[in-house]
Amino acid sequence: MITKREDIRNIAIIAHVDHGKTTLVDELLKQSGTFRSNQVIRERVMDSGDIERERGITILAKNTSVYYGDTKINIVDTPGHADFGGEVERVLKMVDGVVLVVDAYEGAMPQTKFVLKNALGLGLPVVVCVNKTDKPEARPTEVVDEILELFMELDANDEQLDSPFVFASAKLGKASLEADKVADAEDMKCLFDTIIEHIPAPEGDPDADLQLLVTTIDYSDYVGRIGIGKIINGKVSLNQDVSVVNYNDKDKFLKAKISKLYEFEGLERIEVKSAEMGSIVAVSGIEEIHIGDTVCSVDNPIAVEVNKISEPTLAMNFIVNDSPFAGQEGKYVTSRHLRDRLMKELNTDVSLRVEETDSADSYKVSGRGELHLSILIETMRREGYEFQVSRPEVLYKTIDGQLCEPMETATIDVPEEFVGSVIEKLGTRKGEMTNMAPSANGGYTRLEFNIPARGLIGYRNEFMTDTKGNGILNNVFNGYEPYKGDIVSRPQGSLIAFETGDAITYGLFNAQERGDLFIGAGTKVYAGMVVGRNSRSNDMEVNVCKKKQLTNTRSSSADEALKLTPHIVMSLEKCIEFIADDELVEITPENLRIRKKILDPVLRRKANRN
Repeated sequence: MITKREDIRNIAIIAHVDHGKTTLVDELLKQSGTFRSNQVIRERVMDSGDIERERGITILAKNTSVYYGDTKINIVDTPGHADFGGEVERVLKMVDGVVLVVDAYEGAMPQTKFVLKNALGLGLPVVVCVNKTDKPEARPTEVVDEILELFMELDANDEQLDSPFVFASAKLGKASLEADKVADAEDMKCLFDTIIEHIPAPEGDPDADLQLLVTTIDYSDYVGRIGIGKIINGKVSLNQDVSVVNYNDKDKFLKAKISKLYEFEGLERIEVKSAEMGSIVAVSGIEEIHIGDTVCSVDNPIAVEVNKISEPTLAMNFIVNDSPFAGQEGKYVTSRHLRDRLMKELNTDVSLRVEETDSADSYKVSGRGELHLSILIETMRREGYEFQVSRPEVLYKTIDGQLCEPMETATIDVPEEFVGSVIEKLGTRKGEMTNMAPSANGGYTRLEFNIPARGLIGYRNEFMTDTKGNGILNNVFNGYEPYKGDIVSRPQGSLIAFETGDAITYGLFNAQERGDLFIGAGTKVYAGMVVGRNSRSNDMEVNVCKKKQLTNTRSSSADEALKLTPHIVMSLEKCIEFIADDELVEITPENLRIRKKILDPVLRRKANRN
């Protein structure tokens, strides 16, 4: 018999990047009494990874729970970046409603639309939380109108159009039902009350056979794969014999035993003996468990329907390092190390694909975007891996006999004086402008483009230079369209080191007349390594190791100090965006180097001629 479990609410917190989801979860944890009064809490406690904390972004969906009165609220904190949309898509299957967080100044942004579209498509009720109302330039009433327009644009039903609005400042830990009363509020009680009132309790049959839908996978070196999901029907117990089936893979059928069962309490996983319909739990003991699997009773295995995860749109080759400096800085350098690490990543990252290539030393890794892949590269680098990566390439599809490519919707906010430059640059990259209007940010203009994904590769750095760091660029995947034609890659060539050795000031001084350098004096270089960007379109070899010839006689100006222009410090993203098709980025725990695939200049010239 279908019943409601009134003592539980399951919610996901969704938003555009940087609108304050994780800070809001911090406050909900604090105000529900999850932490001791004397406990020292760091900011953004849900962002547990080092890279998440440094960049201020959420990469993996995280589970937590708080108690409000007698009700347990299970909360899933989701990523805001489009590249981690795979995380958001599937965790929405685990919850019964969402809290949409929107910045009271920026308003509805591209990713707000993406995550809201997913939630509305699943018929989930929405509580809108207009956050950061304490900002001096906040405009909460206008943002409410923008959100309602977005609801109508996304064909929300009448119930969803009646979604309640709560105004908050997560930073101050205050919330109110009226925009101008937030500063006078004492706490976030009204947000808790709105969640309890408007998000429905989970429904299911507690007496039916078990159905547990797995929507997240975690991994532990001690117990192996851990499946996290919601119990849709029935109950699950420790040491219970279960079967595993999958809606999209009719042939899958496994038998297993639940060796550990956990529920979420605050930030901890607590071992429990059993759990009932409506609870979000974690189970271990099933080796081959994957996202989208249903854990069922052995006698009655019925899979729960689940959407297929969106396909990757971008691929790079991860290659064993074979440069002259190979093996000097990394701990893990062989193809076996590289393969094992990439296969381990597949345990937890649903949007990633890893394929073997013709070469035993190279693997094709496909993901949802440049950020998605660069986070993986940075993580591996910090773990001590040394390898090389190729230029990103988009993944084409043939639809109805026609070659199609992934498209992106790019939303750009720029000061008015830079509008012409942005339109011109994106035009050459096959971007079609779909909208232009004054932005909510005073003095800014908002431009919207439909542009091939490959048109955005390598553009972000150029964009920051063109707008003097004042532009904001957001992009989100927008399906496949017929191939748009060739795009001219970067207009400048590379400056290539002529010999192996240490870069000398004298050699660098002569080389900097040719373009912009990426290295400073004392940097170790090898022949074929890219040391800068040529001011012209062709590649040029320069001798940065050249020393000044000493003579017996010196002119009066000979000893004047040589002044070097400060070199460009190349981050991982900048390197990946810069490289051409015949170049690689060499990645070690200590250094990032750009190099030509063919280091020998004679062989390189032959290959270019061919």
